[in-house]
Amino acid sequence: MTQIESPKVVKKKLFSPIWLLPVVALILGAWLGVKSINESGIDVLIHFPSAAGIDIGKTLVKYQGLSVGKVTDIGIDDDLRGVNVKVVMDYRADPFLNKNTLFWLVKPKASITGVEGLDTLFSGNYIAIQPGDGRSATEFEAEREAPAILPGIEGLMIELKSPRLGSIDVGSPVFFRQAPVGSVVSYRLHGNKQIIISAFVQEQYAHLVNKDSHFWNVSGLKIDASLAGIKVSTESIASILAGGISFDSGTDTEKAVNGDEYTLYEDQQTALGGIDFSLTAANGEDVSEGTAIIYRGIAIGQIEKKSLTPTGVQFIARVNYQYKALIAKDSQFWLSGPEISLKGVKHVSRLVTGSVINVLPGSQASTEAMQFELASDAPDLLSEDKIELTVVANTHTGVSNGAQVRYKQLPIGQILSTNISQDFSTVEYHIEILPEFKNLLTKGSFFVPESALSINASLEGISVKTRDVTTMLEGAISLIPGNNSALLAVNSKLKLHESIESAKALYAQQQMTHLTLTSIDGADLAEGSPIYYKKMQIGSVSKINWLANTDKFNIDINIDNKFIPLIKPNTVFWRNDAVAINASLAGVDINVAPLKGAINGSITLGHIDDIADIQHREPNLRLYDKKSYALMQAKVINLTLPVSAKITANAAIRFQGHQIGEVTHVKLNQDLNTLSATAYLFGQYAHHFSANDSEYFIIDAQISLAGINALDALLTGPYIGVIPGKSLELVDTFVALAHASFAANVPKDAVVFQLVDDQLGSIKVGTPLFFRGINVGQIDGYQLDDSGIEITLFAHVNAEYAHLINQSSQFWDASGIKLDVGLFSGAKLETGSLETILAGGIAFATRDATSDSNSIDATSRFPLHANTQDEWTQWRPTQAK
Repeated sequence: MTQIESPKVVKKKLFSPIWLLPVVALILGAWLGVKSINESGIDVLIHFPSAAGIDIGKTLVKYQGLSVGKVTDIGIDDDLRGVNVKVVMDYRADPFLNKNTLFWLVKPKASITGVEGLDTLFSGNYIAIQPGDGRSATEFEAEREAPAILPGIEGLMIELKSPRLGSIDVGSPVFFRQAPVGSVVSYRLHGNKQIIISAFVQEQYAHLVNKDSHFWNVSGLKIDASLAGIKVSTESIASILAGGISFDSGTDTEKAVNGDEYTLYEDQQTALGGIDFSLTAANGEDVSEGTAIIYRGIAIGQIEKKSLTPTGVQFIARVNYQYKALIAKDSQFWLSGPEISLKGVKHVSRLVTGSVINVLPGSQASTEAMQFELASDAPDLLSEDKIELTVVANTHTGVSNGAQVRYKQLPIGQILSTNISQDFSTVEYHIEILPEFKNLLTKGSFFVPESALSINASLEGISVKTRDVTTMLEGAISLIPGNNSALLAVNSKLKLHESIESAKALYAQQQMTHLTLTSIDGADLAEGSPIYYKKMQIGSVSKINWLANTDKFNIDINIDNKFIPLIKPNTVFWRNDAVAINASLAGVDINVAPLKGAINGSITLGHIDDIADIQHREPNLRLYDKKSYALMQAKVINLTLPVSAKITANAAIRFQGHQIGEVTHVKLNQDLNTLSATAYLFGQYAHHFSANDSEYFIIDAQISLAGINALDALLTGPYIGVIPGKSLELVDTFVALAHASFAANVPKDAVVFQLVDDQLGSIKVGTPLFFRGINVGQIDGYQLDDSGIEITLFAHVNAEYAHLINQSSQFWDASGIKLDVGLFSGAKLETGSLETILAGGIAFATRDATSDSNSIDATSRFPLHANTQDEWTQWRPTQAK
């Protein structure tokens, strides 16, 4: 029997090495994919103003000669202001693509200063990149020009200040001892008077620039022509063509750092030598830039610049370095020109070369910023013994600086300078008197100008007096000593009169009493206008001043001392009219002012007879417009009116129908919404209407079915009403309302209360209140409540009917005609009087008798019913218990 072998069971392995191949392939493929993505490049978008010089697929992006990207596409931007250039950057450039990274197009450029982008002639234009900081970005705005300092270039950047650019341009070389060590990279305006030039010094030469280095312009040719010959200097051919800057190392060892500022001088001589200081003068007529500064006939410096100041002219001067010891804190400078006189001519050459500035060296130590006054004459070393005075004149008499001051035709001094006073009202002559004549200067002294030619014509003949030629050319002033023996102090002020006669007239004026009147206008007056008392002139107007803060006038007057007793507490002043006409049934009275008063205006002084407490009053120094205003002691007030007011000049101001004032002037204000009015309040009782709480309002005629209010306004025109105030504070400025307030026409003893309704209907201000058909009061005003639901009517009942109203009263609208039609009851017609039909009215009835327990006040409120009830008409308040 054949033996059958049992089957051999082999256990299958869970993992076969063959499966490693796909896993390795998968990992390798993923790594290759990631690497391909990372090295595929970075897309960025650069905005250029134009695509000129840029080609798709050709134009490269380079950094220091290394290609780091390429242009892949060009498109026009949305607003048609440029092109968007798409660039694929090398993936290794990702850390440099930040917000402040710069891109610009490099193309060949040739100028006087050299050739830029020469390599683009062979490789074509390319886009340069300069890495920046900030957050990562993919969109950039291309620069129009290459940056001043390119990447990889180290050195020193400084700024030079100059008043003008000259021939310096970007790329102009910077020299040190004629060797180029840098260049100008940019320039910009600083304000409107200075230019800032940015210059770059290469790294290997940066140590040559110190804190006190001097820079100067070496552009073009410099030619110095004089009688000694012609001198031509230049730095290099490049500086002739493109301009240039040179500098020295100075003496300081501290090195310059980036951003240091220096002054760019015009030439080497100005930059390296001398000392700068300033001169001031009242004017700069004979001084210009280049005017020489002279010491003992040798030019030691010159004027570099001149400019205006608030007080005159300022000159910037420079003295050469070798002469700087002559300039000290107490040095003196004066202007010297050709001297032409009848005695001869000095310094003839200055007629051609111009004036020069002389200097007197000082002994004190010099300071860094020195300032001197430029005098018009040489200093007087003996001036300490002379006496200086100021002579004041109303106008310039024609005398010149240096003119003689005389006494009895003998020279005793001279005029130093002539100026206008600080308030521009007078001319001031500063003079000096020789010490031997100081005893002539006594109190009361004055000066008069000398006349070169004086002609005096009279019936007795003609007298002609002439002075010397010096007086004719320069003028002169003469001293008239005073009678007082007391001497004048130094720097005293004396008067220069037009003549001895005018001095005497002034003396006579000084014997008069001076007063100042206040007026709301100029009153048609002028200087010299006469002042009359009973048609006799007793004084005159000396000056008229306008007060800007109050818009009023101060009128200065002079009263002859012999008429001073007329100035009393009851004295008043008023303006005279040239012609006054008073027409009445008795005839026409025409009063014409004197000719002088009619032309220049005039003032009359008068007195008030019936004035109370005359012993304790001050004189009234107000100038009134009319005699009537003055005699009534009218008070001036100012009113502000709404622009709609039809108030005109001469409009009345009334209280309870009585005129208590008058409007004199009305003008439209600048805001075009209000009017300003000036008015007079009559009489001594005007203070009642000057209280702070006085109420002014416009009254105009009102025509309605109920009648006409303010009938007199139809004839006279609108006027102003007033309610006197109770305050003790008096003012002169008020605001006039368009109409009177609710309480304006309410008697003081009337019973005041309020009615409430939801409709106004035909009720208005003035609507009467009826009790059994008798008018016992009226509606004074109304207003809509804040809620907009109710209307409050303000009413009053006259005092004689006060017993007819109390808390039991009922009110109903009695206006118009009421018709009640029913189907079964028929038609019922209710009507009041003709007045209530036309103008409306309110009726009321009272149930109980009035007593203290049911009395009302101004806060009491009653509903206004639309209709009456029958029982109300049956009430008898006097019969109630």
